Amino acid sequence: MSVKTIRLISGTKKLNRSFTVSFLLFLLLAAFGCFMALPLIYAVNNAFKPLDELFIFPPRFLVNNPTMDNFFDLFSLMGNSWVPLSRYIMNTLIITVVGTAGHILLASAAAYPLAKYRFPGSKVLFTIVVLSLMFSAQVTAIPNYMVMSWLGWINTHASIIVPSLSFSLGLFLMKQFMEQIPDALLEAAKIDGASEYRIFWTIVMPNVKPAWLTLMILQFPMLWGSDGGNFIYSENLKTLHYALGQIVLGGIARAGVGAAVALLLMVVPITLFIISQSSVIQTMATSGMKE
Repeated sequence: MSVKTIRLISGTKKLNRSFTVSFLLFLLLAAFGCFMALPLIYAVNNAFKPLDELFIFPPRFLVNNPTMDNFFDLFSLMGNSWVPLSRYIMNTLIITVVGTAGHILLASAAAYPLAKYRFPGSKVLFTIVVLSLMFSAQVTAIPNYMVMSWLGWINTHASIIVPSLSFSLGLFLMKQFMEQIPDALLEAAKIDGASEYRIFWTIVMPNVKPAWLTLMILQFPMLWGSDGGNFIYSENLKTLHYALGQIVLGGIARAGVGAAVALLLMVVPITLFIISQSSVIQTMATSGMKE
């Protein structure tokens, strides 16, 4: 058997790419990366611009005289609110953390039997999940409100958390990843005496870590940016996004505060992505295993 045949079988065929081509590809990717980072850089600069620079024409991309006045004004306005800023932050954290963690656990627990077991109605259930991906949140807004009203959960955090648990994309994503785990690996664990719960927590979940981290990145910003909508009316239950949004509605005089608000709302989701991106882009631990 020739060396070329062995390389083709093992999947390690070497790419014949010159240094010049690789360098040009690097420059191209770097240019696209810088272009995609422009909105973030612009938002950061706007947060530190004084009012005269925010309204200057033509607008300037970079700040000339950076100032912290926008943040000082924001904290001053929030300090005069009859509901403490810490209350808004706590409400947001409760909705975001509970909703994200609950959805990951529920989607994973539901995806495991659909991916690894064949039972009556499993294909029908998965077909319903796939079809539900076609409906936007606006289509299901009225049914969600009616269900929450029947349950008596209007004006509670549950009215935001519970609908987020049924995000069908999470179930679809987790099922597709779990199907890649070899059945031989699970059968070996069963032979060793492991229960279904232990297999799920110690074998399945670690091997689909890129999937549930990706799901966390998708779900977290959506809940973090929730303002309660038509579900929460009490000021004590409102979220940080709602409170900061009300400040921005103050008019042109609060344009600087609005720029600071936009930056603060972006910081947490971006930080989460930076922390977890290395795990998201990595391949699965079992990607090279064959039945």
